[in-house]
Amino acid sequence: MVLKDKNIIVVGAGKSGISASKLLSGEDVTITLYDGNEKLDKDELRSKLGEGFHGDIVTGPFTKELEEKAELIILSPGVPADLDFLNRLREAGVPIWGEVELAYRFASGRLIAITGTNGKTTTTALTGEIMKLHFAKTFVVGNIGTPYTDFAKEMTEESVTVAEMSSFQLESIEEFHPCVSMILNITPDHLNRHHTMEAYVEAKFNIAKNQTPGEVCVLNYEDMRLREWAEKLHTKIFWFSSTRILRRGLYLVGDNIVFNDGMREETVINVHEMNIIGRHNYENAMAAIAAGISMKIPMDTIREALRNFVAVEHRIEYTATKQGVIYYNDSKGTNPDASIQAVKAMSRPTILIGGGYDKGSDYEEWIATFDGKVKLLLLMGQTADKIEETARRMGFQAILRVNSMQEAVETAAANAVSGDAVLLSPCCASWGMFKNYEERGEIFKALVRALPD
Repeated sequence: MVLKDKNIIVVGAGKSGISASKLLSGEDVTITLYDGNEKLDKDELRSKLGEGFHGDIVTGPFTKELEEKAELIILSPGVPADLDFLNRLREAGVPIWGEVELAYRFASGRLIAITGTNGKTTTTALTGEIMKLHFAKTFVVGNIGTPYTDFAKEMTEESVTVAEMSSFQLESIEEFHPCVSMILNITPDHLNRHHTMEAYVEAKFNIAKNQTPGEVCVLNYEDMRLREWAEKLHTKIFWFSSTRILRRGLYLVGDNIVFNDGMREETVINVHEMNIIGRHNYENAMAAIAAGISMKIPMDTIREALRNFVAVEHRIEYTATKQGVIYYNDSKGTNPDASIQAVKAMSRPTILIGGGYDKGSDYEEWIATFDGKVKLLLLMGQTADKIEETARRMGFQAILRVNSMQEAVETAAANAVSGDAVLLSPCCASWGMFKNYEERGEIFKALVRALPD
């Protein structure tokens, strides 16, 4: 699609919308930045957009006038794709692209795209480190925190881009086309947005829909949904497994990650050489290794990146040791499966801090992992009642309520003894009490570090 002279409306004035608007500002188009929140300060938005932005800023209801002039919609990932005005525009034949689709149209070079319910941020960061050691110019973008549109115009035929993709971003792509894609796992999440599990899975698999038979999709063999849906793909499949030996792919043998190319085995690395813990993180490492192998990066280079990599912030992040108690920040554990992996990674008696915004999740499988691991559960937020009722029904009774993160940290410290761990892994989104999971994690870390040594 030729953008020249088009009337383009960017929907959503958050980080992605601002970045998309700035990218379009250098083009011969008419831009309107729109957001349904009429309380937003337009002057503040214009200052974020910079002097190069000469378009309109509209807040409040999406008017008939906006509908009539729209020739292309750029949709921010935080905006639901099934809003009434978007459905009307779609029916009228107006193209609706996500921010990542816009970025892809401007970008060049090879693209590695990563999705999954959990683990995608760690895998994206680690894959990025592997690529940076081998290629002169590597960009790490997407859901990891840097909008794809921020750097799209800087990408060249020689550069490599590693992009973390959420289901929100993937539901509105058209030509987006990685040479290597990854789907790490799929468990129920964001059903308040996608409504059905089938729609959520389909959004995830969009990551590979434009790939060709010569390209690669990296998949977790231990995820039944991935095994079932893999039959629909037209790519080469690169499997990895943390529980069984594969005829071809990556797998764990004892504490070693092993690669089998179909003819011989090669030990890539011992897991104790890395600075990440837990079986789920070994799966993340295998996915990143698969990307490196697919990009023909020497194994010694891959090993160097694995040894030097430090866990990403807010994902089972070591925070401090206070009076013999180790504190971990897993604020990014915003759904049951993520928090299950965090609990499983603990090797000490653990005081767990959980609760937050209700995304419609079921907590039974999470609570089932507590046995022999969690000595005390501290609950806060909207989901506290639901989680406590489920836990007590399942026979877990060591529960206390707290009203703030400060009270949670103080209560944890008061109940912990030397040799214990305190884990913030809320199993829920942060909304309602915090701006986002990053703020929640930062507050937790500050409170922990202020505890007496």
